[in-house]
Amino acid sequence: MIQSLGLCRALAVALLAAGCAAAPAVEADTGAGDLRLRLDRSLSAPALQEARISALVVDRETGRELFTRDPDRPLVPASNLKVLTGIAALAAFGPAHRFSTEVLAPGEPSEDGEVDALFIRGGGDPALTSEQWWRLAADLRIGGLRRVQGDLIMDDSLFDAVRWHPSWGEVTSRAYNAPVGALSANYGAFFVAVAPASVPGGPVRVSVDPPISYLRVANRASTGAAGAPESIEVDREIAEDFERIVVTGSIPAGSEPVEFWRSVARPARYAGAVLRMQLEANGIAVGGGVRLAGVPDTAVSLYRFDGKPLAEITRLFLKNSNNFIAEALVKAMGVRSGAEASPGSWKRGIAAQIRQLESLGLDATGLHQVDGSGLSYQNRVPARLLVNALRLADASFEIGPEFGAALPIAAADGTLERRADAALG
Repeated sequence: MIQSLGLCRALAVALLAAGCAAAPAVEADTGAGDLRLRLDRSLSAPALQEARISALVVDRETGRELFTRDPDRPLVPASNLKVLTGIAALAAFGPAHRFSTEVLAPGEPSEDGEVDALFIRGGGDPALTSEQWWRLAADLRIGGLRRVQGDLIMDDSLFDAVRWHPSWGEVTSRAYNAPVGALSANYGAFFVAVAPASVPGGPVRVSVDPPISYLRVANRASTGAAGAPESIEVDREIAEDFERIVVTGSIPAGSEPVEFWRSVARPARYAGAVLRMQLEANGIAVGGGVRLAGVPDTAVSLYRFDGKPLAEITRLFLKNSNNFIAEALVKAMGVRSGAEASPGSWKRGIAAQIRQLESLGLDATGLHQVDGSGLSYQNRVPARLLVNALRLADASFEIGPEFGAALPIAAADGTLERRADAALG
């Protein structure tokens, strides 16, 4: 689906030229007739002969249509769908909204700062990183906590237990395919660097970030001769109480390290392991392990950690086309829309998102949406809906500035940092 041509002109170069390589041709046109000829020629390229195309170009100020190509035909939007998810989430929660993560204990801490266990209740924050978990731990220390006698107990029941949308197909360990949960760390992903030994034949050196015992390396890779091809692969396997990072293949001696981002399989356990690391880094001892369970009604609240404002989360989301954030926002919209006892799900979240878009005045005719990121091939969106959504956001006092600031800039940042050089800035 080639909709980016429609997006460019719809909000002019200032906002969305970053979204398309064809922007310079559009920007330079002096008349609508010339524009139509040039776009017709571009969309007639040999590589597009078998493509189905839905395109719409409108004037940013007047809304006058400058170019159309089957604009009402619903096609697979891929990550263009994130435009709709971002607008709906900003409108539903407001740019200043912060998702909260609550810390509780069976009772008040003792005089020396000890509790029997620590409960962590997830609030659906999709942007909790290792650094934020450190801040939460540091705040607990400031509040007087010094030791957790027993376990860290993670409660991610705010969302349902469906981690991957059924329409995504085979689950992989690639970072873009991270599982969705109400308690998470680092967008459900981790980093691996693989470096050669000093001499051929030696085992490779593997570094994992974050450095937690929950992620345990099985190093089955070797160092090859200088100049030999590199064939390193990194995958993960689920074990009983940890995840195994399996490194195989070969890397030539003297070469630079190769880097990988991979996803975990159990986001709440992973978040608990990151929290444990940060508690201990702040001098708070943990005597037990990490497990999943609900928070009892008798638990005492110790602290509520408010995450980044949604405006900042939206920048992380759209600039980097982050699938994990998209799906967490969808499920969070589902929680906001319904009974408190019902966990956030894709079904409830998508219904809430579409209602939100319609409440803004958008005509959702032709929209068929099953997830928030566009990862599913079952999604269908017409170009007209995307252009109308972009124009609505552009004109909105409530969400327009935050939405515009969240879009990637050509050849400068986000998904376009190394692309669209001709549309620089």
